[in-house]
Amino acid sequence: MAWTFLALSYLIGATPTSYWVGRAVHGLDLREQGSGNLGATNALRVLGWKSAAPVVLVDIAKGWAPAALFPVLAGVAFPWSFAFGLAAIIGHMFSVWVGFKGGKGMATSAGVFLALAPSAVGAGFLIWLSLTLATGYVSLASIVVAAALPPLIAFTPHEGGMTLVWLSTALAVFVIWKHRSNIGRLIRGEENRFRRGAQTEQTEAGSSANEAKESAVAGSAEGVPNE
Repeated sequence: MAWTFLALSYLIGATPTSYWVGRAVHGLDLREQGSGNLGATNALRVLGWKSAAPVVLVDIAKGWAPAALFPVLAGVAFPWSFAFGLAAIIGHMFSVWVGFKGGKGMATSAGVFLALAPSAVGAGFLIWLSLTLATGYVSLASIVVAAALPPLIAFTPHEGGMTLVWLSTALAVFVIWKHRSNIGRLIRGEENRFRRGAQTEQTEAGSSANEAKESAVAGSAEGVPNE
């Protein structure tokens, strides 16, 4: 039974929320827009906050539900709760539905630890929000929070004792590794700062590019003689 829920956790995590919202609402493939990432940050940058907000909430829920609910349904305890959450994170990062592409796992990881170590997640969110507002770099804030989460878990109430601390450390290393391209751009001074004005400009640019593409296709079609 637990193995069945483990597979289901992956499939839930693999739900490509931002991809579906981009396609359904804006007619855009996020894999071809912005950073090409299917995470909440790229959705916010390209699609705007009205579309990104539900993406963030669903991505968090994708991690929380397997970690919080599936152990109860399967009749198991820790470390299965972490295993279910980890499967959801892996699904989010490497979704079978979109060619094993995905996000970088921050929102889904937050959902997992919201179930296992809620106090640490609350503190981590405050750090993330403060750094994002202060620097404008969402990626920098995410990297710092990923690194800070294991000690935050260690010093706040959590499930699983020190085992969760070590497991969260391993996950943090992996999440930071997924941000390696962002780290390179930060070092080179090429990383995009998140600003409301910049977000609007990039969203409009994406829409204009899409409209131009559609116009070009329509124009080409008009130039083809009927047989």
